[in-house]
Amino acid sequence: MTGTITRLPDLGWMLRPLTEIPGVRHAVVVSEDGLRLGHASADNLAGPVASLSVGEAESLSAACAAMTMTGRSTAALLFGGGAGVRQLMLESEHGFVLFTHAGVGAHLGVATDTEADVGLVAQQMQLLVAKIGAHLTSRPRDPVTPTS
Repeated sequence: MTGTITRLPDLGWMLRPLTEIPGVRHAVVVSEDGLRLGHASADNLAGPVASLSVGEAESLSAACAAMTMTGRSTAALLFGGGAGVRQLMLESEHGFVLFTHAGVGAHLGVATDTEADVGLVAQQMQLLVAKIGAHLTSRPRDPVTPTS
């Protein structure tokens, strides 16, 4: 069996406007199955994760995908199978993580500190998705066809 491995484009540059919002620490674009499509960190951060490495961004991507699927399952349980999830928010003692749908098969996650205006962050996430949603779409991978 043979397949083609295609390098995914890094969409981190698209996230720069989000990381310039006061209080935003990190942003990540994730495929529905948890692959990192791009990430960015705000400049001059201090603290335990001052800048996301590729490995940390990949771990965050997997966590974002898991949270999104958990939210989808919970909405289906409570509101029926057709209920979609628009946005999720996780709050910790150190800040917030917002997740939103970002195109077909893609999600956007943004981590903030406790001082961030999460309403503004959520609004800017939606504006970014509306503006560049076509670029954030993660197309399904081609099925592998057996060869004779």
